[in-house]
Amino acid sequence: MTQVTLADLQVSVRDRTAFKALADYQAIAVAFLSFLRDTQPTRIVSPSRSHYMFYQYDAGHNHKITRPLNSNLFIPSVDVFTRAFERFMMFIDDLRKYQAAMIDRAGIAEYVAAREVNQVIYTIQQSVGCIGDAFADANQTRKRIGQLFEQLIKLIIVELGLECEPRTINIPIPDYPGYKMPYQLDVVFSRNKAVIASETKFIFPHEVVGSIKTTSKDRIDKVFLDKYLLTKLLGRDIPVIAIFLHDVQRAVRGESIFGVNSTFKSNHFLGYTVALNKLDGVYYIDPLSEMTKNERLREQIHDFQRFLVQDLWTLSAE
Repeated sequence: MTQVTLADLQVSVRDRTAFKALADYQAIAVAFLSFLRDTQPTRIVSPSRSHYMFYQYDAGHNHKITRPLNSNLFIPSVDVFTRAFERFMMFIDDLRKYQAAMIDRAGIAEYVAAREVNQVIYTIQQSVGCIGDAFADANQTRKRIGQLFEQLIKLIIVELGLECEPRTINIPIPDYPGYKMPYQLDVVFSRNKAVIASETKFIFPHEVVGSIKTTSKDRIDKVFLDKYLLTKLLGRDIPVIAIFLHDVQRAVRGESIFGVNSTFKSNHFLGYTVALNKLDGVYYIDPLSEMTKNERLREQIHDFQRFLVQDLWTLSAE
C-alpha cells in the first residue's frame, strides 16, 4: 500500500468539495495519524507547559513545526482513535434519541467524565491544523482550517437531529426607514425544521445563534457585540453562544521556540460581560485551567461536552 504523504493530505484539506460528512473528518484524521506512525516526525515537549507538544517535519517540509498539541486530548494512535471515533458515533446516535435524558443513562456520566468526546473532536481538528502548518505559507490555510472546524461542529449538531445552517439576516434599523443592517451569522440552530433557511430577515423563537471559531483571539468582542446588537435591534432576547477549540499558541520563551502562551483575554471577557451582556454559553474543547479555577469565568465557560448533553437541548427547547 502506498504511504500517504503530507502533499496528499494538503490536497485533501484544500478540496472544497470534501468534508460533507463526519466520516470524511474521520478519514483525514486517520490518514494524518498514519502519516505520523509511518514517518515518525520529531516530537518535542513544550518546556513551559509539559502537557503540550509539537511535531517537527523533516527537511522535505523545511522542518516546519506544528501548532501546540495538548497530549491529554490528542490521540496519536490510529487504532485508539478509530475505536474512540466508533464510540463517539454511538454516543451521538444515542444522544439524538434520548436528548437531555441522555446524561441519566447508564455509563454516560463516566463516558463524559473521561472527555473522550473532546479527545475525538480535538484529534480530528488538530490533525487538519497540523496538515495546514506544513504548507509553505501556513497563513494561506488559516481561514480554511477555521472553516473546517465550523463545518465539523455544524455536522455534529445536524447529526443530533437539529437544523443548523449559516445565515445572513437583514435587520431594520429603528428610526431609519428603508435602512437595514446585513448580518452574517456562523450558524443558527433549531429543532424546528419548518423555519430554517439560509437567508432570512428573521431569527425565529427557539432558534439559537452560534459563533464557531478555533480560538477567541481577536474574536471574543464580536460575539458579545452580536448578542448585544441582535437583542437590541430585534427587540427581544436572542440566545447567542460561542464554541472554541482552544486558546493557546506557540511562543518564544527565552532561547526556546517551543513555549506555549494563552491567547484568552480574561479581563476583556469579564469586561464585556459587565458592559454589554452575558452570553448564553461559551464552550471549549480544550479549556484553560483558569477557566475552571476562576469562579466568574466558570459561571459562563464550560466544557464542550456539556453543550452536547445538556445546554443544546435546553437552549433549543420549544
